[in-house]
Amino acid sequence: MDLMLAKVETENEIATVAEMASQIWFEYFVSIISKEQIAYMVEKFQFAPAMTEQIKRQGYEYYVMKAESRNVGYLAVREDEGKLFLSKFYIRKEERGKGYASQAMEQLTGRCKERKLASIWLTVNRHNHSAIAVYNKKGFETVKTQVADIGNGFVMDDYVMEKTIG
Repeated sequence: MDLMLAKVETENEIATVAEMASQIWFEYFVSIISKEQIAYMVEKFQFAPAMTEQIKRQGYEYYVMKAESRNVGYLAVREDEGKLFLSKFYIRKEERGKGYASQAMEQLTGRCKERKLASIWLTVNRHNHSAIAVYNKKGFETVKTQVADIGNGFVMDDYVMEKTIG
């Protein structure tokens, strides 16, 4: 099944992504971080006003991943010093394992080549072993670790991973 990346531009599209984000985050991350931190991060980074700010003022591009007419996930990217920062990359639970992550990564790699960007980089929670395994399989390597204070007593304890685009 072919995956399409549909650019998010309208308020309704942003609201759809925010709703999907909340569902995915509370389902997926509860085994990795506290519910309190999930709620804080969803409100700070995955809520419609935050996404609108990222799109309008911070150079982010959001995309809904669509298979047939279903929204299977979403991602957000931003060009950053000749590289592509993959800020968000989330797939709904019932859609995982169907090859959508691979198809999305292929499309992002193609966009990097078109835009003459050297690599794709991302941050991933150090305890998110399944995502790390997927990124390793897709050619990403851990380049450093970082702990970022995000406020309210919470930190993001991440690996920074990068994939060179040939």
